[in-house]
Amino acid sequence: MTTTMTAPAARKHWIEHWEPENESFWESTGKKIARRNLWFSIFSEHIGFSIWTLWSVMVLFMGPQYGFSAADKFLLTSTPTLVGAIARLPYSWAVARFGGRNWTIVSATLLLIPSIGAAIVMEPGTPLWGFLIVAALGGVGGGNFASSMTNINAFFPEKAKGMALGLNAGGGNLGVAVIQLLGLLIIATVGTGAPRIILFIYIPLIVVAALCSALFMDNIASVRNDKKAMREIIGDAHTWVMSFLYIGTFGSFIGYSFAFGLVLQNQFGRTPLQAAAVTFLGPLLGSFSRPAGGWLADKLGGSRVTFTTFVGMAVMTVILIIASNTQSLALFTTAFIVLFVLTGVGNGSTYKSIPAIFRTKARAAIAASADEATEMLKARKRSGALIGLAGAVGALGGLFINLAFRQSFLDTGSGVPAFVGFLVFYGICFVLTWAVYLRKSDAPVSERGLALAGARV
Repeated sequence: MTTTMTAPAARKHWIEHWEPENESFWESTGKKIARRNLWFSIFSEHIGFSIWTLWSVMVLFMGPQYGFSAADKFLLTSTPTLVGAIARLPYSWAVARFGGRNWTIVSATLLLIPSIGAAIVMEPGTPLWGFLIVAALGGVGGGNFASSMTNINAFFPEKAKGMALGLNAGGGNLGVAVIQLLGLLIIATVGTGAPRIILFIYIPLIVVAALCSALFMDNIASVRNDKKAMREIIGDAHTWVMSFLYIGTFGSFIGYSFAFGLVLQNQFGRTPLQAAAVTFLGPLLGSFSRPAGGWLADKLGGSRVTFTTFVGMAVMTVILIIASNTQSLALFTTAFIVLFVLTGVGNGSTYKSIPAIFRTKARAAIAASADEATEMLKARKRSGALIGLAGAVGALGGLFINLAFRQSFLDTGSGVPAFVGFLVFYGICFVLTWAVYLRKSDAPVSERGLALAGARV
């Protein structure tokens, strides 16, 4: 069969025909276009993550002259986490409404607002409410992830989704480590009195990201104006299972990214420079491990990797509690960084499971004589919708982590009670993963959780 395509040769940026599961189409045309969109999506999302987590760095510049307590600073880091989680839902819908390329341009441009706002308020004497408003505006950077992942999911075939989504998300997550490393370099060279240097670097980068999105990215017409996919997944039990699990993986990654430096300062008495010197390592390694999680899920199955990851996260949390009680900074830092790596692996594996679930349902429908092209398109749309929803729900985990640390330090002056709560949650996550996706049963696949979300696909 001859495959034709109305594509971006004329750079109109709307692709009318897109069939990545067709091997000849993918090898002759689709792969090159998909990869181009992937790299520029990563660039824009990377900067979005940096602006979203900007205040995890800015609080390190806020010494006694700012007059804020540890609880105030945890509140400051919690605010963009909450707004970013909420923003992810409309951002994921925006891809279908406006097109992936078009919305990437808009979402990148919006990052200028919190960046310029931060440059204005970042000085002693600004009231807490002023900082909270600007931090809330930074939440738009968290929305970039949902729209980027929803968009990239539509470009790649099932066989390549694990790695593609892992690279996209990992490259975006890397923005957390990069901005924290930049903060370290500034504190180490010019001290804590020049936080605006960060913003003077990122504002031009935001402009470049918006321009690159306009010039080099594309929209897929078949993704546009689909209003049924979100309604269809709301009633699917797997939607809420995967969203819950993503609270444990991505929620932990983003929550710890915001909180790590503050925990080191308040529990171990680290200076801003000492805290910044190790804070970036966790997000850095967690970002690199996310594509590895997607790759492992491609080879071993998403649920198997997710289950093992949650067991490892529980073990590391136990070690963090021990290190906190014994005041062992070396053990605490090592365990925390390993925990970051595990969150990255889990992020990649959970997102790999989402397309696998809907592709399994599509195969079942095709076996029952449904049209193959229609069912595969439906699977892509539904998985894209769930990627957006799970991303929003999962990001709320970052809010819970920062609020838990805030209350823990208010009540006890230590993060141990918060870690105990996290340990219980990770236990629930690995039991849920086993019960829904890995437990052997005589029931049909459709009734026992689509077990091949945990099988090789």
